[in-house]
Amino acid sequence: MQKDQLIDQVARQANLPTDRAEALTRATLRALAVRITGGEAEDLAAQLPADLDAELRGAEEAAQGLSFEEFRQKVQEQLDVDEDGSTEGVRAVFSVLSQAVTGGEFDDVVSHLPREFRTAVDVVE
Repeated sequence: MQKDQLIDQVARQANLPTDRAEALTRATLRALAVRITGGEAEDLAAQLPADLDAELRGAEEAAQGLSFEEFRQKVQEQLDVDEDGSTEGVRAVFSVLSQAVTGGEFDDVVSHLPREFRTAVDVVE
């Protein structure tokens, strides 16, 4: 999937203008880079468009044990949205990521997330 397609899909699902959808996508990827291992972040980055992969590259090898709430707050801090906006935005980004990368890679990413996180972003195990 090309960057413009990915961002357009996030914009539609999150009901945001394109520039806000790109900021949301980048913020979510940066928070994800903190939450998953560096190796997993690199694997995911390899399947993303060149301009978006930078948000995941160079992640620390050790993942931080962020809850969904902490993850959502990291995204919210980077954007001017309320709690509902950041929650729905993260859901939109994850939904699009599930289509933008291979199923195996998305499953690998999801396997690094705690159950409460997967439930919050509507990921089925």
